Amino acid sequence: MLATIVGIFISAFLIVLILVGIVAGIASKASDTKEVTVKEKSVLKLSLDYSIPERTSKNPFDNFDFSTFEGSKNAGLNDILKSIRYAASDEKIKGIYLNLSMSPNSYGTLEEIRDALIEFKKSKKFIIAYAEMMDEHGYYIASVADKIYINPAGELVLNGFSHQEPYLKNMFEKIGVQPILVRHGKYKSAGEPLIADKMSEENKKQIEVYMGGLFKHFVTKISEARKKSYDEVFNIVNKLLIQNPDDAVKQGMIDGAKYEDEVMSEMKKSTGVAEKDKLSFISAGSYSKNAKDGSTLTSKNKIAIVYFDGDIVSGESDKDNVGSITLAESISKARKDSSVKAIILRVNSPGGSAMASDVIWREIELAKKSKPVIASFGSVAASGGYYLAAPADVIVAEPNTITGSIGVFAILMNAEKLLNDKLGIKFQTVKIGEYADLGSPDRAMTPAELTIIQHGVDRIYDDFISKVASGRKLDKAKIDSIAQGRVWTGEDAISIGLVDELGGLDKAVSIAVKKAKLTDYKFVNYPEQKDPFNNILKSFGDEASIYFTKKQLGTDYKYYEMIRKASMNTGIQARMMWDTEMK
Repeated sequence: MLATIVGIFISAFLIVLILVGIVAGIASKASDTKEVTVKEKSVLKLSLDYSIPERTSKNPFDNFDFSTFEGSKNAGLNDILKSIRYAASDEKIKGIYLNLSMSPNSYGTLEEIRDALIEFKKSKKFIIAYAEMMDEHGYYIASVADKIYINPAGELVLNGFSHQEPYLKNMFEKIGVQPILVRHGKYKSAGEPLIADKMSEENKKQIEVYMGGLFKHFVTKISEARKKSYDEVFNIVNKLLIQNPDDAVKQGMIDGAKYEDEVMSEMKKSTGVAEKDKLSFISAGSYSKNAKDGSTLTSKNKIAIVYFDGDIVSGESDKDNVGSITLAESISKARKDSSVKAIILRVNSPGGSAMASDVIWREIELAKKSKPVIASFGSVAASGGYYLAAPADVIVAEPNTITGSIGVFAILMNAEKLLNDKLGIKFQTVKIGEYADLGSPDRAMTPAELTIIQHGVDRIYDDFISKVASGRKLDKAKIDSIAQGRVWTGEDAISIGLVDELGGLDKAVSIAVKKAKLTDYKFVNYPEQKDPFNNILKSFGDEASIYFTKKQLGTDYKYYEMIRKASMNTGIQARMMWDTEMK
């Protein structure tokens, strides 16, 4: 028995050592920043079938694949753009191969990649796109390619845009829970799915308007790329004229139905590689180690790029959240560093905690007094994401950025029926102070309590529009008229004064250089990413939990995530609707 017990302990110890060794090996590989060898006649290969973060993570367990036990090799938007730009002048890179499929990325992210590819074409190097199945997101990128091919048995899905939200009121009624939504802004739809069984007219109107703007931009850009009229492309999509690859060829939306080996043969001819030899591909993740970003590494002048990627919360940042402490400290460091001549706020956030947004806003307001502050909006910069950027000297957005949503709300839960009738739990409360148990989930709120919460929401909304009015140098009444929680596209936001210029991060950099009067500079990124060895087992455990939850729930995972986020939203929120996904 003793020998068995000792054997179990030794085996467990060895398993832990092996696991730690494997994990450490993955982390070590991920942290390798050495330049890679690029072969002659290479092709840069871009696959965009994953959710592209704003910058490449140093954490090897982001998107860890537990089926293959391999760390993430996915490049962030920063490295994808850097690779495309550098490839244009690299003699060893002969072209770009877009291996596309059903892309989960928002159009703001795709716009920056697409613009970089258009600029790449000036090098006269080829861009070839191929997919077995391609949706609108993938096609938006593919449309700039010299040639677009679909597998003969594949599919090109061009059937328009749609937005769908699950309304959960009836579900909560069944389980005995009553969500209580207190908001300011007739268009503030975040939280609406929790209290209603159908979409409000105001929400429907704003979705129709901003989705219509995005669709118009989509059709315009496609028609330009494929040398067709707007009406022609609109009709192809509206009437679903493409139902197989042959239809796509006939309508002039792709250049052929080919198998991938045929596409490889075509690229071999373009690169001068013999048919019997293999093409040499290099991914953006690997190639970015060689790519230069246009800065002067020896310069004493710095441009700080501060990334806001995710929901805004109080405390420290993590993979999915923008923490007020982390970001306020980052901006403070950039503000106090005399070598930092300008600050760029790279915002890709739907907002979150109003308090956390205000903490970050304060640091940005202070930074603006000592150096230029430019805001660059990614796919979404709405509600709290707009709040913190409002003081910026210049705001730059993509035409299809989702922004605005200037409004606030609070969600409380009355779970009295669930606790009493279904679980048999009865709370007894002893209190000193009429409102000591304000917001307690075991009972309904009184009218007086709801009035108190509403006053708090109204006060923060008034503060929100006041700060936007001050930052944008506009009348407060004007801001109130375009606020009310309404969502706008970047293109529409220009005409109402919420955005100054259209463009991506490159545009923001050029503005920062001009305002700071720089002739040379180098970039410094905030928040500083932690070394992959830090909290290595915690990261591993977190990713394991997410992986297996997704595995069990499949496509329903997004509904679980929506409810999880709603339950975590404490305090008054400056956040846009839960999900702006369009199909």
